[in-house]
This record gives sequence, structure tokens and C-alpha cells, in this order.
Amino acid sequence: MSDVNITIIDREGISHTIPAPTDMAMSLMEIVRAYELAPEGTIGICGGMAMCASCQCYVLSEDVPLPEMLPDEEAMLFEADNVKPNSRLGCQIPVTEELEGLVVQLAPEI
Repeated sequence: MSDVNITIIDREGISHTIPAPTDMAMSLMEIVRAYELAPEGTIGICGGMAMCASCQCYVLSEDVPLPEMLPDEEAMLFEADNVKPNSRLGCQIPVTEELEGLVVQLAPEI
């Protein structure tokens, strides 16, 4: 098993650096849920289909390559609240080896 270290700042402002497995086809949203970094029922409400923006996060790392934003994610962020230029949906970011050192902050609860 190969893990990457990801830092997630929760909605209380607490920073958590956690190991995230790269061999389980998980998304960043699923990592947040697995480590219970947001109250149950407040993140990933749509199940990771880019339809609710409950997993919106702000990407604070500028040097970590992320996958290109697809039209569904872009459309959902266009309609979401609290959107910033560095907003992404955690459900659309697969955990891969390229995410080593990623730092994100969870957006306020919707």
C-alpha cells in the first residue's frame, strides 16, 4: 500500500496531516469522511457525483498538480456559495501519488 500525506484544515480551523491511500480509488471527499474531519451528513451529501458542493474545499497548495476541472464540477461551483478562485470539489479529486503534500481547507458547511 502506498500513502501520501495530505493536510486538511477542517471547518473549525484545525489542521490535520493524514496518510491517504493511493491504491483504494478514493477521492479527497472520501478521505475527509473516512477520517471524520467533518460532521456526518455534512460532506459528500450527493455521494460524490458533483451535484451538491458539500465537499467544496480551497486548495492552498500551488505546486501540487490536480486533475483538470471537468464541466460538471465547474457548473456546480458556479452555483455554489462561498466559492473562491481556488475552490474545488473534493469528490472530483482522486487520491494519487501526485497529491503528496497537498494542503486544502474545507469550505463552510452549506
